[in-house]
Amino acid sequence: MSRGYALRREKFLCHNLTAIIILYQICVLGSDDFMSESVTPSHMAQDTVWHPTAFRTHTLGQIQSDGASLVGSEVTICGYMEANRGKGKICFMDVRDGTGKVQVFLKQGGISDEELAVAQGLSRESTIQIVGEVAQKRPPKVAEGEPVPPPSYEVVASKFVVLAQAETPLPLGVTDTVSIGLDTRLDNRFLDLRRAHVNAMFTLRAKVLQYGREHLITEGFKEINSPKIIASASEGGTNLFPMMYFDTPAFLSQSPQLYKQLTVLGGMERVFEIGPAFRAEKHDTYRHLNEFISFDIEGAWMNDDDVMCVQERMIHHIWKTVAENDQDQIDIINEYRASQGDEPISVEVPSLPFPRIEYCDAIKMIQDAGVEITWGDDIESSHCDIIAAKYPGFHFLPRWPMSMKPFYIHHVPGELGSTGEQLSRGFDLNYGRDEMTSGGQREHNVDVLEQNLRNMELDPADFTFYTDGFRYGAPPHAGWGLGVARLLMVLTGSRNVRETVLFPRDRSRVTP
Repeated sequence: MSRGYALRREKFLCHNLTAIIILYQICVLGSDDFMSESVTPSHMAQDTVWHPTAFRTHTLGQIQSDGASLVGSEVTICGYMEANRGKGKICFMDVRDGTGKVQVFLKQGGISDEELAVAQGLSRESTIQIVGEVAQKRPPKVAEGEPVPPPSYEVVASKFVVLAQAETPLPLGVTDTVSIGLDTRLDNRFLDLRRAHVNAMFTLRAKVLQYGREHLITEGFKEINSPKIIASASEGGTNLFPMMYFDTPAFLSQSPQLYKQLTVLGGMERVFEIGPAFRAEKHDTYRHLNEFISFDIEGAWMNDDDVMCVQERMIHHIWKTVAENDQDQIDIINEYRASQGDEPISVEVPSLPFPRIEYCDAIKMIQDAGVEITWGDDIESSHCDIIAAKYPGFHFLPRWPMSMKPFYIHHVPGELGSTGEQLSRGFDLNYGRDEMTSGGQREHNVDVLEQNLRNMELDPADFTFYTDGFRYGAPPHAGWGLGVARLLMVLTGSRNVRETVLFPRDRSRVTP
């Protein structure tokens, strides 16, 4: 796993209409063959209210979901021109926005000859605006005895405007299923995001943040924001990005850990943050980035076991809610995976509680497998493969040696490992071979904290901004940090953490 202290940290004009759009639900689009190849994610939250804007009266999702009541009505829609066909007097156009897809029918007499010529020759992914009348599409022919699909709707254009024409050729295909290198995708993320399965992945990322936040709030946690410009290392070590804060040397924060604790000491009781952290680590692996987003929590009157329970309940809630509400996004991802010959993913809601394999037991399990490892060694990824063979899903690894954990982790005197050395109240959460979380109970006694700093060859005088808060009464407390990108890797079956981050920052990438 190759931790070091860096990986032991605690881990979102109205248009001229007199009616206000109240609530629309999205339906699966039934359409002609040329419209069914790549459908942009069309799920809209049940409580979403799409108000008219200066450019459109309705989203494309609304045209499909509320089409029956809109038939015969004039609407203004906008989107990306995904495909067009036809010549002479007619043109069929496939238009996509962030809520769905609609076929537009343009014909001579309905729009000007000039507009029709432009529409027929328009390049894919150009942005357009259509004014027209909603009509129910002719149902497709089905074999006798087969069910008739639900009705779908189109717009018959009376006005056509090109908002911005796309240059050709495109740097990457939006609707095809050709495999594209990750670097090419990231260099052209603005187009990559238009691909249905990529859009679905980031829709799921937004849902994970939403559902995680909602769950923590139900357990009494309050959301906070900690500073990202700091004066000294929050965990020790040298993996910091230095900067000048005006005339003062400073660093980008590698963790909100110390500030979470200070907030709890201030009586906030239970707090959480969803925010960035920065690590100047020269990793180049599928699971490491130098900037990342994490869920971080801290709770008073709680120990390591208590916050492990909070974490497993939150993950259970996220998985359960995704399974109930967002299967459409999983289906879109699976459609693409099938085109690449990959196995489908499924949202298997994990059972509670998650298995706990204490450090001493994990070491013995690895030794029993014939691998050389001794007590006090780190548990590397290859070792985690052995553990994951028995515990393939989420599982906790608690009770690490105190010598391997940061200075602020609590220990219970006399709680010793199999070799007689002091254990900590720190833990990790793994999924398979990958670490997802580090966390634990914090040390709330200032004398012990300062001695821990000395043991790590850190000067307590450099941490008085932190330790002074413990001189005036400190509750026992615990917390953790959970990387959002790695959580998305598990949920979506991604092979590289960069796939789950909009604009990832690693050793070689600072743009776009």
